[in-house]
Amino acid sequence: MVIILFRVLIVYLIVLLYLRIMGKRQLGEMQPFELVITLLIADIATLPMTQTSMPILFSVIPLTALVIVHFFVSLLSRKSITMRKIINGKPVLVVTPDGVQYEALKELNMSLDDLMEGIRGCEYFNIEDVLYAIVETNGTINVIPKIASANVTNENMKLELPESTLPMMLVSGGKIINNNMKTAKVEPDFIQNILKKAEIKSLKDVLLLTIDTEGKVYIQTFDGTSKTLNIEFSGQW
Repeated sequence: MVIILFRVLIVYLIVLLYLRIMGKRQLGEMQPFELVITLLIADIATLPMTQTSMPILFSVIPLTALVIVHFFVSLLSRKSITMRKIINGKPVLVVTPDGVQYEALKELNMSLDDLMEGIRGCEYFNIEDVLYAIVETNGTINVIPKIASANVTNENMKLELPESTLPMMLVSGGKIINNNMKTAKVEPDFIQNILKKAEIKSLKDVLLLTIDTEGKVYIQTFDGTSKTLNIEFSGQW
C-alpha cells in the first residue's frame, strides 16, 4: 500500500509540473491540440498507478515526450500564421449583419441550437440583438451586439451612433495576414504608412495591428507599447 501511495504521489507531482509548464488555460479555453495532449497525459499518468509492475520511468518518458511536442507545436503556432491556421483553425463568423451564416455552421458541424445556446451564454436571448457572432478556435462564441441592444443602451439614452464594426487584424506577431489584407482591400504600403504615422521603425516590432471600418487603428509592439490612430479609411467587410 505504501508503494502505491508513493507511486501516486510521484506521478501527481510530475503531471502537476508538466501542466504548469504547458500553461494555465482552463479546459474550455484550450486549443484542439492542447486538449488532445492533456487527455493523453491523463491517460498515460494512470498506467503506473493501476499497474504496479510497470516502472514509473515507462510513464515519465512518454509524458516528457508529450510536453516537448506541446512546446514545439505551440512554438510553430506562434511563429507561423499558416501553421496556426492548420493547428488551431481560424475564428469563423456565424452571425453577420446579413443574418445567420448557415454554411459556416455546417462547416463547424454546429446546429442552430448550439449557436443559440452560445449566444444565450453571452446574455443575448434574441438573435435580432446580435450584430456579429464569432466562433473562436477553442469553440467559444463571442458576440458584438447591435447598438440598440448593448448594455446601457444608447437607444435608451437617445444617442444616434453608427453600428459597431468588427476590427480586422492585419498584423500578428510581426507578420502581415494576407487574407485579412485582401478582405480589407489594402496593400502592404498601407501598413507601412500606418507604421510611419505611429513612429514604428519595423513591421517586426509590431505584435498586433487592427483596424475597423471607421479607420480606427490599434497598434501594440512587442515591448508592450500601444497606440490608437484615426486615419482616413473607406473599407467595408
